[in-house]
Amino acid sequence: MKTLNKNSGFTLLEVIIVVIIVGVLASLALPRFFAMVEYSRTAEALNVITSLRGAIERCELQKGIANCTHANWANLSMNDPGNSPNAHWDYTIDDVAVGTYTILCTRNSVDDSGGYDGNTIEVEVDATAMTITRTGSGPYAGI
Repeated sequence: MKTLNKNSGFTLLEVIIVVIIVGVLASLALPRFFAMVEYSRTAEALNVITSLRGAIERCELQKGIANCTHANWANLSMNDPGNSPNAHWDYTIDDVAVGTYTILCTRNSVDDSGGYDGNTIEVEVDATAMTITRTGSGPYAGI
């Protein structure tokens, strides 16, 4: 007759192997997860760029180009989007001339878990030549 062992369960070796497997899977998945989170934050910058383009073009038509620089958000009929709570980007408008301007989005340190602080997305608009050039640095280079 066979006796039953009441000490059933996992051995220490089995538990260690499971912990190692979970650790390897986590080390592969977490960097990809953080990269996707950071890439999704570009949606904030791209939405603001779209709003800024419309505001600059309206300002240019209504008030003249000299009043539409980054130092004068009120003339753009909007607040500085970089001052909104939990904004992940700082925004500047440079090189404003008739029909041309540059919008620069610089990643700030809010929720900067991946060390992307200081990387940029830049949009150069030349309405006279009908061109828009979008560039980026760091993980935003492929945008």
